[in-house]
Amino acid sequence: MSCSVAVSNSPVFSSSSSLFCNKTSTLSPSAEARNLTLTHLKHSSSPASPSASPFRLRLQKPPPLYLLSSSSAVASSTPSPSSGSGSSASLEPGSVPAILKRKRPARLDIPVATPAMCLGMPATPCETRRELESEGDGYSVYCKRGRREAMEDRFSASAELQGNSKQAFFGVFDGHGGAKAAEFTAQKLEKNILDETVRMKDETTVKEAVKQGYLKTDADFFKEDAAGGTCCVTALIRNRNLVVSNAGDCRAVLSRGGVAEALTSDHRPSREDERNRIQSLGGYVDLCRGVWRVHGSLAVSRGIGDHHLKPWVIAEPETKIVHIEPECEFLILASDGLWDKVGNQEAVDIARPLCTRISKSLPLSACKKLVDLSVSRGSFDDISVMLIQLGHYI
Repeated sequence: MSCSVAVSNSPVFSSSSSLFCNKTSTLSPSAEARNLTLTHLKHSSSPASPSASPFRLRLQKPPPLYLLSSSSAVASSTPSPSSGSGSSASLEPGSVPAILKRKRPARLDIPVATPAMCLGMPATPCETRRELESEGDGYSVYCKRGRREAMEDRFSASAELQGNSKQAFFGVFDGHGGAKAAEFTAQKLEKNILDETVRMKDETTVKEAVKQGYLKTDADFFKEDAAGGTCCVTALIRNRNLVVSNAGDCRAVLSRGGVAEALTSDHRPSREDERNRIQSLGGYVDLCRGVWRVHGSLAVSRGIGDHHLKPWVIAEPETKIVHIEPECEFLILASDGLWDKVGNQEAVDIARPLCTRISKSLPLSACKKLVDLSVSRGSFDDISVMLIQLGHYI
């Protein structure tokens, strides 16, 4: 559909007008009227003929809604080369509007505050290091930090007690609620036990000496007015006797001719005797997400520290004495980070080939292998493994 409009004296079509740069070849000044052809709003089904008017208007298909905001931003900010400085650009026929993507902000590196930072105290090497290893006469130990910001496990090792190479003291301490209790116990428990054994001067009362050493360490830690607690497993070797004690879920496993023998029993509220003891003292045990906990908080029923849970969580250890025979090969002291993922016999089977080699034993490699196995099975806890060659003390 088209229409004709007659314009007689319009300045637009005048020969003197400067709108079209006075090009007479384009517009004839002698014409009395000019036809202006307008297309219908609907698109024509046939292509435009060469004789079509240069003033034919075509309406472009509007862009999708999700491009309107970005295309309008481009049109308003980028001037068209054919337009003046004051005009805005328009979309070219058949062109695709540019899509403005939101730029991802730079990553912020925020330092994580550790307990030592918060208190303004320097962290100990055990807290900051992810791995810790040590070797001495007759023992090896390897510790690996879990997902915590600071290592809470500690150990102590004295290969020669009172100048006697056949006497020794070893311990592994698994802290919770911070590392203060484990650090304190690793420094004080050995001395307190030895002081009690010297004071009693009787081999038959060594169990009582160890008990009093544990209780004294617990009482001394209470004077520090510090929070947290620690599980303990210790081994005192003297006169070819192996005195093993524990409070908590750290465990001692003996390899006797390749057969695993657990010398300790984990102190957890799931044990019937421990649960009855706590309830008889007026406490209670809750099952929280499949784990039995004292007063719904602590998953162990014995340990040094945890004074806010006294008298239900006690520091009194259980002690067992084993005479060291030639078939007693080695002793494994480890935190629950190992035992939650690795069985007693499995640990002995892995460590034994490396500890009983005729050419050269590799007990430290055995410790690392056990730790790596626990990690590969999904342990996120701190893991400490100590291996003691009992043949060294016969």
